Amino acid sequence: MKWKVWALVLLLVGSVIPAGIALADENGTQSLEEYSLSLDNSTQEEIIAERLINQLTRISELTESHIEKIRDKLPENSTILENYETAEAYKEKAIQEYEAEDYYNSILDSLTSMHYYKIVLTQLKEGKERIDELRDRLPEEIKRMQEYFGVVERTIRIAENQGIDVSNLTLLYNETKDAYKQVLDDLKAKDFEKAKEDLEIAKEKKAALDEELMKVREELAYMNADKIVKDFLIKTEKGITFAERVIEEAKNRGIDTSEAEAKLEEIKVVYEEVKGLAAEEKWEDALDVIKENRGKIERFFKTLDQIHEKIAEERMKKDLRVFLREVGDRIRKDAKALQVLKNRGVDTRRAELELRTAVQEVQLGLRLAKEGRIAQAKMHFGIALRLLYSVDQFILRHA
Repeated sequence: MKWKVWALVLLLVGSVIPAGIALADENGTQSLEEYSLSLDNSTQEEIIAERLINQLTRISELTESHIEKIRDKLPENSTILENYETAEAYKEKAIQEYEAEDYYNSILDSLTSMHYYKIVLTQLKEGKERIDELRDRLPEEIKRMQEYFGVVERTIRIAENQGIDVSNLTLLYNETKDAYKQVLDDLKAKDFEKAKEDLEIAKEKKAALDEELMKVREELAYMNADKIVKDFLIKTEKGITFAERVIEEAKNRGIDTSEAEAKLEEIKVVYEEVKGLAAEEKWEDALDVIKENRGKIERFFKTLDQIHEKIAEERMKKDLRVFLREVGDRIRKDAKALQVLKNRGVDTRRAELELRTAVQEVQLGLRLAKEGRIAQAKMHFGIALRLLYSVDQFILRHA
């Protein structure tokens, strides 16, 4: 008698059989250990083999019910299918051995089969969790890509009109767009596993498109250096005026503006340098200065954003109703300004979306404030202010 089988069975059976499946049959409650103590070795082997075959059948049916729902969606080289087929093979072998009264080997193959079934069930559970996450994330990513494709299309049109070779950019654009369309088709078919795989392919194509787009835009920028520099000077001059007003208002309210003032001085230096080069019509040199200082410009406006939030918080502390009235006036003013820009042919869709979102955030903040949830209300008011600041910057750039 191969006595080690009992230790193997008692050690493994609990770990390979999914929770909730008992070893006892429908009418019995006697434990495996009790059988092993009261019966001779050959009878013990037969009873254990029989019970394992019964449990194996249940696990097989459970796994099959899950596999059949997704079998057509799994790739041919799926490890889930490989493990499932391995489990099925060991199950059939265990049944044949049991019928041939080879109980010892039937027990071992039953346990091996259960092990592979457990792997399959674990893979399915983890896969479902990943798919659920992907299902929630993908629609938003697809939406962002549609906006991105709009930018690429405009770049291609402008570059073509100026005689720039965009054949490679157009090819990569079409390939990337088709790749994301495939992801969208997968989503519509609710084939989230395939959508995940196709998304990786689409991202690889987008990376190549990004690189080519950057090359074309840089070439385009230097061909239009004079226009870009002039536009920068106009917008930055207005930005500096706006910044000085915001900083002065913050200082009057006792807010520390030293960091913002330092960044403002940096921007003024950049502005004067670009202005001097533009006066000499050294457009490409001026454009180089703008590119080299892009980080400083972005950090400067981010600091202004933070100061603006502090001002708003001070207003909220003093009088929430006054704050809400000021925000309402600002929203109405921005809406009118966007309409003027729209009538001039400016694409204001993104700014309009930000403005609508800001209105929703204000409404939500107001409701929370009425409920006494002031901290949460401030958070939503802060989001609204950041959005309004972004809208203001858009209006400023296109004024």
